[in-house]
Amino acid sequence: MKTYSISEVAKELNLTVYTLRYYDKEGLIPFVERTTSGTRVFKESDIDALKVIECLKATGMPIKEIKTFIDWCSEGDATLQQRYDMFLARKAHVEAQMEELKKAMEVIEHKCFYYKTALEAETEEIHKNMKIGISISN
Repeated sequence: MKTYSISEVAKELNLTVYTLRYYDKEGLIPFVERTTSGTRVFKESDIDALKVIECLKATGMPIKEIKTFIDWCSEGDATLQQRYDMFLARKAHVEAQMEELKKAMEVIEHKCFYYKTALEAETEEIHKNMKIGISISN
């Protein structure tokens, strides 16, 4: 079985070694084994678990809640329902985030159009007669 050093894992996941040490300190990676000298030794399954941690973190889930999830994983099948419910809640959270981002993108696209048109006309005056919808400060 292939193993990885902390620096190899950091590079693979585009994280810092400091971040991985922080995750360890916070109890997010209790499954990572250590050599007799205390060096962390990562397996492929550890990297997969870290990818899930990074996914949850990217959704805005607090470290404390991610720790709860990791603890549930350690408890085994008795926590399958809690883990399923957590992912359903996270899915709803991400869907809401995506809706907000979609609205933000509409404003951004409008402002791109606004400024592109103004640049082409060499003045914002062109918009005074166009009556375009969103009136966020120019």
